[in-house]
Amino acid sequence: MGHILGFTPAREPDGMARERLLMDCDWRFAFGHATDVSKDFNHATGYFSYLAKAGLGSGASARDFDDSGWRQLDLPHDWAAALPISNRGHKSHSFRTLGRNFPETSVGWYRKTFSIPESDLGKRISVEFDGVYRDSIVWINGHYLGEETSGYSGFVRNISELLNYGGENVIVVRVDASLEEGWFYEGAGIYRHVWLVKTAPLHVARHGTYVTSEITGVNAEVKARVSVVNEALVPATFDIEQVLLDGLGQLVATARTSQLRLPASTQGEFGQTFSVTKARLWSIETPNLHTLVTTVRAGGEEVDRYETTFGIRSIHFDANRGFFLNGRHVKLKGTCNHHDHAGVGVAVPDALMEYRIRLLKDFGCNLYRVGHTPPAPELLDICDRLGMLVIDENRLMGTTDYHRVHLQRLIRQNRNHPSIILWAIGNEEWALEGNDVGMRITATMQSWAKQLDPTRPVTVAISGGWGRGISEVVDIAGINYIGNMRKSGYTTDEWHAHRPDQPIMGTEECACTQTRGIYFEDREKCHLPAYDWVPSDWGASLEMSWKHFAERPYLAGMCIWAGFDYHGEPTPFEWPATSSLRGVLDLCGFPKDGMFYLKSWWTDEPVLHLFPHWNWPGREGQAVSVWAHSNCDEVELFLNGQSLGRKTMARNSHLEWLVNYTPGTLVARGYKAGKQALTAQVATTGRPIAVRLQSNRATLNADGEDVSVVTVQVVDAHGLLVPDAHNLIAFELAGSGKILGVGNGDPSSHEAEQFLAAKGGEAPAWRRSLFGGLAQILVGTTREPGEITLTATAKGLAPATLILQSQLCLPRPSMPPATERLLAT
Repeated sequence: MGHILGFTPAREPDGMARERLLMDCDWRFAFGHATDVSKDFNHATGYFSYLAKAGLGSGASARDFDDSGWRQLDLPHDWAAALPISNRGHKSHSFRTLGRNFPETSVGWYRKTFSIPESDLGKRISVEFDGVYRDSIVWINGHYLGEETSGYSGFVRNISELLNYGGENVIVVRVDASLEEGWFYEGAGIYRHVWLVKTAPLHVARHGTYVTSEITGVNAEVKARVSVVNEALVPATFDIEQVLLDGLGQLVATARTSQLRLPASTQGEFGQTFSVTKARLWSIETPNLHTLVTTVRAGGEEVDRYETTFGIRSIHFDANRGFFLNGRHVKLKGTCNHHDHAGVGVAVPDALMEYRIRLLKDFGCNLYRVGHTPPAPELLDICDRLGMLVIDENRLMGTTDYHRVHLQRLIRQNRNHPSIILWAIGNEEWALEGNDVGMRITATMQSWAKQLDPTRPVTVAISGGWGRGISEVVDIAGINYIGNMRKSGYTTDEWHAHRPDQPIMGTEECACTQTRGIYFEDREKCHLPAYDWVPSDWGASLEMSWKHFAERPYLAGMCIWAGFDYHGEPTPFEWPATSSLRGVLDLCGFPKDGMFYLKSWWTDEPVLHLFPHWNWPGREGQAVSVWAHSNCDEVELFLNGQSLGRKTMARNSHLEWLVNYTPGTLVARGYKAGKQALTAQVATTGRPIAVRLQSNRATLNADGEDVSVVTVQVVDAHGLLVPDAHNLIAFELAGSGKILGVGNGDPSSHEAEQFLAAKGGEAPAWRRSLFGGLAQILVGTTREPGEITLTATAKGLAPATLILQSQLCLPRPSMPPATERLLAT
């Protein structure tokens, strides 16, 4: 039998080394109810509630509650992604049946049973949640662990004294997503990772290291501060050893501090300085990373080892010349992004996050603004590794303890990431812009940020009130739309003259409203043309915006709203639109034509892109606007072999021709220095005859976390993609995989993105219509290696089969699944 630990034992437990175990597998889930306690498992209805007496969790929070009838699932999980769409829903949440109109689907309960060995008695054990949306309450073995109202800040709960060592334990989380924090799709549930962390009583604090560097010539000085906690009831004497490794694991420098002391139940901070010769710097092109390994020794034994990844680099914003990385000028070419994706909502697997960052880098994006919430830790790890700069953004401005604590969490957790170049403490706070309250709040929050991290400047994304308030005190002036700035009485040139000492950048620009593959407006379907047009009196086209920022050296750069379409906020539409139209890429990551404009002028790669498609039955003889995005010097257009003119491409511009439609082939030839360099063409296709599947990766890891992104399309008899096809495709999966979700990028689609079994029934067949000739299916791995076979069928078309290989791998350390736990016992 196990026993409950109520005190710190005198003996030392076996194996005191730190463990950080992924806790995502084998949770149970069920809907509760936001207003009817009888449908909320009679939670907290007894005479004594969990707030009245310790350990009195009741209903679904009780340790012995029977959850065998609940759905079994793995995290991350966004239950909103599987909810139906209703015109009673809120547009910010993609009209899902979530929120105060739907109490029956706005509260979710999670339970997980896990074992802790008796040998862990005496360790400090905690559970870390990277993100739960939102208003979550946590219990362990019926004991209340507290509430977290934020849906974005990670949080930790100590469970050391409350565990059943040598037996089973039950953790319970109640999540209430009735109230929105944002005005965009936010999902619902435990949508980020959960971790079980075990340490000795003497250990490095959570997020307890802070590494900075100063570069002189080819050498660098690295300063490392470490916070050590002594949670024992007696004083501790210890040594700290620190080792600096480069990205290849080679030793760079070492340091040791001996005979340090901490009284019982206290925390102390200690520092070291390292000299690094011929430092390998972190940059966009060569994102070299280093690792600081901190070892705590007591009585000659290692009691903790803590690894910190960081990069050696310098950043500087100049009010006249823009942004500099490692002393080299870099024009910031950014996008703003929310954190959801087609098929999975906000429960985005790590592999899919990386896929999305690679798509952005492919067209020259070098800056990722997180909008408007603290990001997943893995997102920043990926940006560090791939060389993507980041603006890391706080959720809400204010100066209460609530606001201070959440800003501190954000900065302490993320300040070692070399990718982060700016802290954004707020976004479009209309009640604060242009007044003294906003000025005082900004000054206070900026001071808090500098206390925690003096190496980075602070910005606020400002949409109005220029000349007073926030804009006068913030380090970096963040412009949310030059059109909005004009409404406040300033152009960027005038503001630069007014504040010549203040660096400026565009934190949001464009807000284009375009639908992939659509070239004639259809407002009934909420579809708008994919040409680069001016969307509003405050937004701008991609071309207008980029020309403005590219031509002014004092502007550090700009972030386009947005990199990807996202669920919710379907401006300028209401019902029946369900997602935004503002992305350079659609909800699946399929490119809109504007992406090729950016790739033409944001990269050195030769580009020639011709659009629209050339399937226009019923429009014969009518004029169609044909565009080319290219960085060639000249482009000549041909229709069915006849030249329609050769035109010169102005820098940061595009070319267009008005062409009377006739079926056939459009060909564009691009010239550099008078010689033909590139060719692009679009052709009228025949009817679809076959389905085609294409994966971004054919070989995956059998770790239960990896993902293959599969593009679905149909082709004609000549193998040409049919760009206006809307066939319904059905999917079957066999082998060592699972379908995570489906999508097609249609901003007004009401089709399901997930197909789950009803209680006691079988799951319906997975299916999705094409939109603009494309759809997407996300295939995940299990922990079993082997083949994964995906079959796609459609009425009247030849089917397609895709075979993926899921290979044996070493998964990251994690709590064993229930089946493994049962076998072990």
